[in-house]
Amino acid sequence: RPKIADYPFTTLIPNLGIVRLGSDGSFVVADIPGLIEGAHEGKGLGVQFLRHIERTAFLLHLIDVSEWAPDDPVASFETLRRELAAYDGGLTTRPFAVVPTKIDVIGTSERLAQLQTYCRLNGYPCLPISAATNQGLADLITYLGKQVVRVRKTPCETSS
Repeated sequence: RPKIADYPFTTLIPNLGIVRLGSDGSFVVADIPGLIEGAHEGKGLGVQFLRHIERTAFLLHLIDVSEWAPDDPVASFETLRRELAAYDGGLTTRPFAVVPTKIDVIGTSERLAQLQTYCRLNGYPCLPISAATNQGLADLITYLGKQVVRVRKTPCETSS
């Protein structure tokens, strides 16, 4: 069980979980604390958690689309990508999907639509979810399972 707190990013330490796909096997998911602008310079939880990302084969960028989120969802996504590029440009070449969160909250439709449009225009996979209602979680797990199979079939490139 991950520890959470009342911060913009509730994950405080990396947590690993196993997703079972029935007879199709399983894969490990790493829940890594959120990044803030300047993380590559050590701000926030910074570099210590960016190092964990180096071990991943696929990234999910979870973006809060609720009206009380501190930033515009597109700006949040772009900040994440800039921080990854500043830390290690190779991280931005990893396959990824954008996951708008808290879609069950009243007042999210405009922010969700904004992020979905941005993703569609840029060719980014976008899989909205609500952890509270489980909305979209089955689709996300199915999508991830397919991506894991694809990534496992692709020869790995490691950054030095």
